[in-house]
Amino acid sequence: MKFGWLKRLLPRGLYGRAALILLVPIVTLQIVVSGQILQRYFREVAGQMTSALVLDLDLVRDQLAAGGPAAATAEALQIGIVPVPEALTEDRRLVYDLTGLEAVRELRSRLEGVVAVDLISNDRRPVVVLQAGEGLVALSVPRQRMSASNPHQLLVLMVFFGLFMTWVAYLFLRNQLKPIRRLAEASEAFGKGQMVDYHPSGATEVRSAGRAFLDMRGRIEGMIEQRTLMLSGVSHDLRTPLTRMKLGLSMMEDGEDVAELMRDVAEMEALLATFLDFARGEALDDPLPTDPVALASQLVADLRRGGGQVTLIAPERAETVLLRPQAVRRCLVNLVSNALRYGAAARLTVVVSDRAIRFTVEDDGPGIPPEQRAEALKPFARLDEARNQDKGSGVGLGLAIARDIAQRHGGSLTLRESAELGGLRVDLVLPR
Repeated sequence: MKFGWLKRLLPRGLYGRAALILLVPIVTLQIVVSGQILQRYFREVAGQMTSALVLDLDLVRDQLAAGGPAAATAEALQIGIVPVPEALTEDRRLVYDLTGLEAVRELRSRLEGVVAVDLISNDRRPVVVLQAGEGLVALSVPRQRMSASNPHQLLVLMVFFGLFMTWVAYLFLRNQLKPIRRLAEASEAFGKGQMVDYHPSGATEVRSAGRAFLDMRGRIEGMIEQRTLMLSGVSHDLRTPLTRMKLGLSMMEDGEDVAELMRDVAEMEALLATFLDFARGEALDDPLPTDPVALASQLVADLRRGGGQVTLIAPERAETVLLRPQAVRRCLVNLVSNALRYGAAARLTVVVSDRAIRFTVEDDGPGIPPEQRAEALKPFARLDEARNQDKGSGVGLGLAIARDIAQRHGGSLTLRESAELGGLRVDLVLPR
């Protein structure tokens, strides 16, 4: 992109971009108007007024050199004859006195013998030192006859009112952007599984977007509720015939066929429990202040009691953060259980930073090839070539449930290869 560098310099936030859109026209307008006023009014007017003053100064100087009635002439022309300043050897003016610069330039170009012009000692009556015959003469003239009022006053007013109007526009802009920010906060909260109170407000377009968001949120909640009820209802209805089958098998004589049927029934019950976990994925518990290290420690202790070889790497203490403890525990149980299912050992690492919490689960199993990792996160995905499915029953919902919980927290779930153990590494990142 030819203008990619320009995009990187521009503000990223809506406030910054709106302020830029507001300030650029104001600053440009002030620069153009100020330049035109200085060029076409102040400079030209100063040049014309100084040109008329040149004739009067030349007349008074000639009369002083010839010994004529210079005092009377000077008084009639509002020109004062003052002592020649000894230290005045060059032009003196303020830096921002732009009309003074034009007046000095006009005096030197139209009047011969100009030694120096002093515009600082007395801003109301500048002094012009001229060569008159063999000596020098100093004449003071009203500044009003030399140039119009200093343009810096106009510039100060323009800058002051420009800043004032910018402040007023900022207040108005902030009120207009507030509904957009509230809509963004409500959308972000809904993406994290939180329901915040939101009412459309602001401009017509923002209200339309807000109403569309509320409609969309309502439809999504309805779909989630229907899915949860359907899966829960199906799972509940299937439990009754399974219970009857289990009861009937228990009343039969022990044998190889009965044992196989009992294993099938147990597997079906495990599948139903997995379906229920998937259905409850949207029904998360409420956020609570939670110590992530304590949560991980308790989980690892429970898995070790069940015979799992799990290693925990975590700081001794951590600040409590706002989490859904039951949902996070369910997610980690799925991840560590998968690691133990496909590997001999698993490792859980907890890293707490200022902005996020990262749970890393690694195993020493066969891992998942990079080209199949996206497929592994989909519901009901079974990667027979990558993971040994003979080590236990499953329907491919473990990673899908974990990813669903991560997304409902506003976080992410990524798969990669474990550099130390050689198997799969799963990173669960949850924002604080």
